[in-house]
Amino acid sequence: MSTLEQFRQQTRAWLEANCPDSQRQPIVKEEQIWGGRRRTFPSADAKLWFERMRDRGWTAPEWPSEYGGGGLNPEQAQILQEEMQALGCRPPLYEIGLWMFGPALLKFGTEAQKAEHIPKIVRGEIRWSQGYSEPAAGSDLAGLKTRAEDKGDHFLVNGTKIWTTQADKADWIFCLVRTDPNAPKQEGISFLLIDMETRGVSTSPIQLISGESEFCQTFFDDVVVPKENLVGEFNQGWTVAKELLKHERKLMSIMGAMAEREEEDLRHLAKRYIGVDEQGKIRDPILRDRVTRHLMQSGADALTNKRLYQLLEQGQAEPNLPLIMKYVSTTEVQRKDELLLAILGNRGLSWHDDEFSDGEKRTVQNWAYNKAHTIAGGTSEIQLNIIAKRVLQLPG
Repeated sequence: MSTLEQFRQQTRAWLEANCPDSQRQPIVKEEQIWGGRRRTFPSADAKLWFERMRDRGWTAPEWPSEYGGGGLNPEQAQILQEEMQALGCRPPLYEIGLWMFGPALLKFGTEAQKAEHIPKIVRGEIRWSQGYSEPAAGSDLAGLKTRAEDKGDHFLVNGTKIWTTQADKADWIFCLVRTDPNAPKQEGISFLLIDMETRGVSTSPIQLISGESEFCQTFFDDVVVPKENLVGEFNQGWTVAKELLKHERKLMSIMGAMAEREEEDLRHLAKRYIGVDEQGKIRDPILRDRVTRHLMQSGADALTNKRLYQLLEQGQAEPNLPLIMKYVSTTEVQRKDELLLAILGNRGLSWHDDEFSDGEKRTVQNWAYNKAHTIAGGTSEIQLNIIAKRVLQLPG
């Protein structure tokens, strides 16, 4: 038996012994476990599952063990992911620090920064938010104007960020700030870490079309930031930003798997609401064709993402491929939402009517919320421009 096969058997046995049955159910947004100083758990089983995975370092399986991570190689991490999916295990921790910030800090951070922040991310003790976009700098991110003045032993930060995900619940925020207003746009930017409890930091939630307020506008008024919170070189924050965006786009490309799953299989929903013919097939042939096309596309996306993940971990993939998968996967999520609303019919008109079930209401809310996926991490239009230029090398 190969070493990897032994690891697979051991992992499967450990998961079966340690993942409670209640944590082998499709995740719903209200039961996601987010890290942070104000961390809460929806149940005793959820807390137990989180603690067992945390203690094993499997909240961040590939991160170095000296920082609390699992220390797994890419092949082992892939096996862990496959075995968790096979058993239906819920993710033990949701955290921007895990998905995007941590990998960038491991590459560009000082030893002191990594020792301070990485273990806390693994243990779910600190919740991070992202300070990139501004009211006048979204897709043109390099046009940001939030500034950090060098005051000798500290920076003084003034400005505002927008679409900062759950900044009102975050403990820290990583920010792109302008440190040289006279330099070309991408060359006068630095990457700073700011404690949200610092005097002068405030947030204002933004009401979304889905009725939620997951995003905030964050304000910085004469905020003092220690010099040791600079990640990477001074005025070279764009390099760190690009590394982090690679991981954000990778996350967006697998958003279909990360998102809240429907309580029932798409085909079963169609059969329930549309009905079946004498052969047991979805009665409406046009809708049946749409369901089939979606299932084929989502299956192909999942396999491609798996292959891309393996190639990236081995350093063999074209680095721009996540750009393509981000566009393809987020677009398919929206097609799925439109399909679900077509299946629900009149029950897809609102999430406020008491006649509708919680699952029906949640489906409509997801349809509204998931519009953000083709904007976050770079709009689809910008993604297509980048793909045309960098990947296909089309003329301008």
